[in-house]
Amino acid sequence: MPQNEVNSALNVNDPYYIHNSEITGTKLMNNLFDGTGFGNWKRGMLIALSAKNKVGFIDRSIPQPVDNAPTANNWRRCNNIVFSWILNSLSPEIADSVLHSNSAQEAWQELEDRFGQSNGVQLYGIQKNLSDFSQGNDSSVTYFTKIKYTWDELADMGMNLKCFCTCNCGAKVKQDKFQEDQRVIQFLIGLNDSYKVIRGTVLMQNPLPKMAIVYNNLPQEERQREIQTSVHVQINSAALYARNNNTTSAKNNN
Repeated sequence: MPQNEVNSALNVNDPYYIHNSEITGTKLMNNLFDGTGFGNWKRGMLIALSAKNKVGFIDRSIPQPVDNAPTANNWRRCNNIVFSWILNSLSPEIADSVLHSNSAQEAWQELEDRFGQSNGVQLYGIQKNLSDFSQGNDSSVTYFTKIKYTWDELADMGMNLKCFCTCNCGAKVKQDKFQEDQRVIQFLIGLNDSYKVIRGTVLMQNPLPKMAIVYNNLPQEERQREIQTSVHVQINSAALYARNNNTTSAKNNN
């Protein structure tokens, strides 16, 4: 049965429904996964697959039906499309290593087993990156983006587990506040010394402000510096012009 006839018999909310734009050559991720940053790649893929209602083909919630089942052909078609999306989101070397998997779910599980497990080497690398973080020549926006990316990697490894239990002791609130305070301190340590006034102001506050509040002060500070620098350049240019003008006038009079 042609694809358009299959789709006409399916609701758009049916996981077997395939939009005309959903072809095997589609790329779900702009950056190919090359073996690093699996947590962020996985999250991006899950968001994209969820938007297309195809997560069930990798999380076992839509198992493969028997060959003579009415949905067998639909399942194979959707599985192959999802499989192709996964391959298109991998570097050529990693794609070749899962190319002969029997299903999209099998390929996904293999990637999870190889790159998704927390281990000492990954944890050491992330913690080492955090300890070495400094702003350097980056803007405050770039610096924050880089360090937050590393925090998210650490969270994806399961090191910062969230508790959704209901309690009255306040331990969960204190734990969340402690974690955010650690990030604030880590962020301030890596800032350039040109922000020492802001750093000192933040550290004097008790309790420490939220990370969002600390970050929002930095672009404002940078804009003020740009304005001051621009005004200073204009004043110097005007003074230089006046001096040259006076010198020229004096020569003409002589």
